[in-house]
Amino acid sequence: MSFQAYIDNIKSKTGKTPADFKKLAEEKNFIVDGKLNPKVKSTEITNWLKEDFELGHGHAMAIYATFKGKTE
Repeated sequence: MSFQAYIDNIKSKTGKTPADFKKLAEEKNFIVDGKLNPKVKSTEITNWLKEDFELGHGHAMAIYATFKGKTE
């Protein structure tokens, strides 16, 4: 599955775009000043995405990758 297919599936399932998830991550202080908070581990972020949005591991990692700057 391509990266874009992951993103499309996430939007279909949750109704949220990577930008929407980024805003939510900022509210949780996972992202500060537009960058990942170095005090937060990736597992904490992916667990949040899995628990709150019922994403699988691969889909949670795709959103995490967008937080790191991946766009394609």
